[in-house]
Amino acid sequence: MRDRVRRMFPWAYAASSKHDYAKDYGWPECLEFEHFHRLYKRSSLAAAAVDKTIAKTWQTMPAIWEGETPGETPAEADISKHFAKRNLWRALMDADRRSMVGCYAGAILLLRDGKTLDQPVDRVAKGIESLSSIIPAWEGQLTVAEWDQDETSETYGDPLFFQFDEQAVGDPQNVGRRQVRIHRDRILIFSDDGTVNCSSALEPGFNDVSDAEKIKGAGGEGFWKSARGAPMLESKDGLSIEDMMRGMGVATPDEIRDKLNDKVDEFQAGFDKAFMLSGFTAKPLTITLPQPKEFWEPCVQSFAASMSIPFKVLVGNITGERASTEDAAEWAQTNMARRANRIVPILNDMLDRLVRWGVLEARPWTIGWDDLLDASPDEKIDRAVKMATINQTLGSEPAFMADEIREAAGFKPADEVKGFDEFLRDRQERQRRAAEDGPVQTIPDEVTE
Repeated sequence: MRDRVRRMFPWAYAASSKHDYAKDYGWPECLEFEHFHRLYKRSSLAAAAVDKTIAKTWQTMPAIWEGETPGETPAEADISKHFAKRNLWRALMDADRRSMVGCYAGAILLLRDGKTLDQPVDRVAKGIESLSSIIPAWEGQLTVAEWDQDETSETYGDPLFFQFDEQAVGDPQNVGRRQVRIHRDRILIFSDDGTVNCSSALEPGFNDVSDAEKIKGAGGEGFWKSARGAPMLESKDGLSIEDMMRGMGVATPDEIRDKLNDKVDEFQAGFDKAFMLSGFTAKPLTITLPQPKEFWEPCVQSFAASMSIPFKVLVGNITGERASTEDAAEWAQTNMARRANRIVPILNDMLDRLVRWGVLEARPWTIGWDDLLDASPDEKIDRAVKMATINQTLGSEPAFMADEIREAAGFKPADEVKGFDEFLRDRQERQRRAAEDGPVQTIPDEVTE
């Protein structure tokens, strides 16, 4: 209520400090969803920060396992096939993207239960096919229509119904779409804590991006004006207003300005225009611009810090192998933490609902996801080479078993590779025959699949 009164009567809540930074620096006093959405759509920095975070978090799509480890069971295969066919993981990823721009976002679950969206979910036909689709929704499309006011309810104070506006956000031409009332059972809320009471990821760095855009825009405008600036017109001594009126054929002094502006506009319409004035001297307006990089980079660095993204990752300028490796490791750790603390709890909530509704059987379902900190294929091979080198150094007492080296290189143990035992027996037999026929010769290693 206080915030609403502040917006209605800002003069009554004037800042008591010496400076009003928002007013002095041209920053919005109150930020709404429209500010963040426009920033994401029009600012390359904001779009890069959001899209790169989503791309890294969802670098690989998760999977649903029946236990702590993948069992490759028929149920897991059916779920994986259905999610891929219906692009359900992609829809959840898009909901996560929208939640970074707004204070929250929604993922609307479309179920084959024969009920309208404003009805709570009771029981659904068994099988993952009962989850037919998922619709990601912006904060600007999804608003709370009714709160749970039952003081005896476990969800007291939480949204009970949402209103979904089918009109696309930021598209004024897309009018005439419906507004649908949706029960909370059918909506997953994506935010930092799973509620609608969060803030946009772009809010802490909003002023930094605004300043960076001002510097970039001013630099571009300044260079344009320096290349084709408005001329400064000087009249010769003794030239009166009446003389200029007669020379230009106008009746009032105000028309002099209009005539001069028309001449200047015609001159600035192209680089090959001539500029002729009688009784005036035209001098170019010279603009000296400082190097904007020195002012632009601190703004971008501050914005990158607000998004917990390394500066070099944000702008794509990786210099130095060590620096890039450390930045990549830190970036992977940040997104692993984001997965664990933000995304996985939401996906677990979805699994709990599917089990409660009867879509999935009651089993210890787990969200499985590849580790972003896993070594690259080249790094794994280098590690295996080092392990093999240590074995050669130690001689008869190797420090690592062959399967350990294979695992370090990213391959299965030998006894799990089909045909590997036959390959070893055949090789040993050929070596034995070669030894019987003469001196032992080096037999090239065969390449097997």
